[in-house]
Amino acid sequence: MEKRSIFLAEMEGWISTFTNLFLFILKYWAGIITGSIALIADAWHTLSDSISSVIVIITMRYKKKPADGDHPFGHGRVELISALIIGVFLVVIGFNFILESIAILRLKSSANFGLVAIIVTIISILGKEGLARYALWSAKKISSKTIHADAWHHRSDALSSLIILIGIFFGTYFWWIDGVLGIIVAMFIFYAAYDILAGAINPLIGEIPDQELITSIKNICAKEINIEVNIHHFHMHRYGDHTELTFHIKMPGEYSLEKAHTVATKLEKLIKNELNIEPTIHMEPFA
Repeated sequence: MEKRSIFLAEMEGWISTFTNLFLFILKYWAGIITGSIALIADAWHTLSDSISSVIVIITMRYKKKPADGDHPFGHGRVELISALIIGVFLVVIGFNFILESIAILRLKSSANFGLVAIIVTIISILGKEGLARYALWSAKKISSKTIHADAWHHRSDALSSLIILIGIFFGTYFWWIDGVLGIIVAMFIFYAAYDILAGAINPLIGEIPDQELITSIKNICAKEINIEVNIHHFHMHRYGDHTELTFHIKMPGEYSLEKAHTVATKLEKLIKNELNIEPTIHMEPFA
């Protein structure tokens, strides 16, 4: 299963990389000959997809490395770091195109859209939406945050190209359409960056377990221990596919240390087997 996951991730990465390089060249060329800042911005948005796809390939190889002395919980968080890099990269790109679009509006420059721009933009929409659907399928198959981020990166590019296509048909009537489209594309880039950064930052900072998981753990404990227990103080740490969970459990004060340890060990094994989580239980006596 692990080899299959790596294969699917790398396949998505390579297909995305070469498709995006082709679309970048195509859109950049169209942007140059039409003088459109919106098309050039869209081209760089596409190139950023190639960079993110290369990061996907590197990440999926590195995250599967086993735990070692320096990284006792494995290398799974490299996937979150990669998503963070992609998000920051998108913010920089979006900010640069906001500035360039404003400069164009101040100069009252207009683009000469034509048949070339229309054809290139349609090709981009179809290509990027195809990549997005393929990446979402791959992400679901192997539960990858990085590939999921890559998929929405593709989709944001497809949506920005769709807006450009609509704008092209109004380009002959409004001189400012190219500058406005450039700003709109930048907003799509910012939105994609926000979505990616939010998904990467929360697990890196630390997050509480959701109520469904807490309820599942309480049910396991209640089912296996024929005494009243009080479970609290949950802390969860995710490392890619590996999840560490610590929590406190109160037991009767008359229990011996050996008996309390036996109960805790049994619960730890059950939680690991049923929820695929590595738990550590801190035992406390009832007051």
